[in-house]
Amino acid sequence: MIKINKVSKSFRKNRVLDGIELEIERGDRIALVGSNGAGKTTLIRCLLGEYVHEGEILMDGVKPRTQRREVLKKIGFVPQIPPPLKMPVMQLIHFAAGVCDSDPEKMYQVSDKLGLDARQFKHQPFVKLSGGQKQKLLISIALGRDSEFLIMDEPAANLDPEARHNFFSLLASKQKDTAMIISSHRLDEVAALVNRVVELDQGKIVLNDHVADQIDMDSILQCEVKLTRAEAAFAGTVREWGFETSDNGLTWKGPVAGPDRLRFLGVLSRYAGLLKGIQMQEQGRDNQAAQSHDKKRKEAVS
Repeated sequence: MIKINKVSKSFRKNRVLDGIELEIERGDRIALVGSNGAGKTTLIRCLLGEYVHEGEILMDGVKPRTQRREVLKKIGFVPQIPPPLKMPVMQLIHFAAGVCDSDPEKMYQVSDKLGLDARQFKHQPFVKLSGGQKQKLLISIALGRDSEFLIMDEPAANLDPEARHNFFSLLASKQKDTAMIISSHRLDEVAALVNRVVELDQGKIVLNDHVADQIDMDSILQCEVKLTRAEAAFAGTVREWGFETSDNGLTWKGPVAGPDRLRFLGVLSRYAGLLKGIQMQEQGRDNQAAQSHDKKRKEAVS
């Protein structure tokens, strides 16, 4: 359990956190939202033990600031901005695994699920990877360890739709035994991943509410979008989501991860003048398994 008791933090005369009080249990999946400058990243840094602050933070009774090594063994962390690390990928993975007494092979396995063959880049400096590759590797390190707490700052920002779905499925496997804090400045990006929303504004909690989503984190929605006319820009956008057309661009069909549906609808809203109809239906587990098997078979043949 995480207990935050009257935590305040100032930088010079600027009070960034102002008397934060919050309790987080295992199984809680919290969307930490607020505009830029609301205090989200500062609160995360306090949880990681990086800042001296007023008040008290306890993680399973341990103080992050004074017992950092013990606390960091329990935490999987994905930063918003990847650090400029020059160490090779393999060295980074083995270093991270050693800090928390985890098996580096699990981190490689997670990277495979995200579509990143980390072994292929094992001798390459982390800083030389692309933005998406860095994000996938940091997620692999965070989810590949036996974490009791997951703290993620805009974790899926640089992921493609397929990697996002696999990321959501990995989170789903940890949702019962892990406390998660997912920071974002947009609620629609994370709403379907969480069961609780905490909003910060000017360093104070202005909303702390439980929410419920009927769509599972690892679900797939089969979507059909009909247009009034074909449009090249729209075609390029939905192809990035894995959509295909069979009638010269008037009807598009494809899968959308359940937690990504609000994000996908936001993308469609850019083309509101073209839309004739939208249908979304949750795909059954048997169909998901069959499609996954068929995809692997096709890849093997090719």
